[in-house]
Amino acid sequence: MNDNAISTLAKQIEIIGVPLDLGQRRRGVDMGPSALRVAGLQAKLEALGYRVTDGGNVPVAVAETKGRGDDRVPFLNEIAYSAERVAECVHQALVHHATPIVLGGDHSVAAGTMAGVAQYFRDQNKAIGLVWIDAHSDINTPETSPSGNVHGMPLAALLGMGPPVLSDLLGWSPKVLPQHTVVVGIRDVDEAERQNIRRAGITVYTMRDIDELGLRAVMEKAIHVAASGTAGFHVSMDMDWVDPKEAPGVGTPVPGGATYREAHLAMEIIADHGGMLSLELVEVNPILDEHNRTAELAVQLICSAFGKKIY
Repeated sequence: MNDNAISTLAKQIEIIGVPLDLGQRRRGVDMGPSALRVAGLQAKLEALGYRVTDGGNVPVAVAETKGRGDDRVPFLNEIAYSAERVAECVHQALVHHATPIVLGGDHSVAAGTMAGVAQYFRDQNKAIGLVWIDAHSDINTPETSPSGNVHGMPLAALLGMGPPVLSDLLGWSPKVLPQHTVVVGIRDVDEAERQNIRRAGITVYTMRDIDELGLRAVMEKAIHVAASGTAGFHVSMDMDWVDPKEAPGVGTPVPGGATYREAHLAMEIIADHGGMLSLELVEVNPILDEHNRTAELAVQLICSAFGKKIY
């Protein structure tokens, strides 16, 4: 990391937990925020010189206490309600000059996280970029999704493609423009999602691109997309981006993901650039994990994104 990188990140960090599991059908991801806390996230960030506040968890609905609503898109209204609460918490963290770290929960929480960041900079007439790091593109809509799971729709919502109850959070859309949006690491994409990617016009780097070009080149290109003409960028990382041999505790594992060192290098390059405005880490499922390995790796990756160096 260069000498100026850490100064561009707020020295104050606010941790926001979102134990939401309504966006998919595999239980356990609601315990992700607790697993990351147990793995020592706050203490490890404080050891890097940050002042860290843990804002606790955003209240979310529990599946057993709610009706599913539309069976094509279960719990959509409950997810949207939680996303709006997340947006408010993230916005307030930025108002207080803290860098928000949002801990999921499933990836549907991203609709709220990005809404809060985008609103803060919209109030200053500034655009923001998005670096989406994931095994999946999450750009389905209710019309294209084969499962109806909302955790496969948040990127579509942020780009204004729907569903409207998520796209229009805080009363406006889109939260990020296609020319400022980049997806890194995908390797499991539905045919309808391929069409949505082309229709949206976003930049995508698959695992094949990483194999052919190298991780450093891909991350530098990705950051250029997200940072050019913006106030900075939000990083949304799904732990299933990492190979399941390293991160077994995820709900939708896909072989062939990033290695331990590739994952750290990606975060180190983000820290070197200094343009990250906020970070979320999602889809840690302790029920499927082995001795909290995935949560511990997630904490290590967060620390790398905030400037932890080998020496």
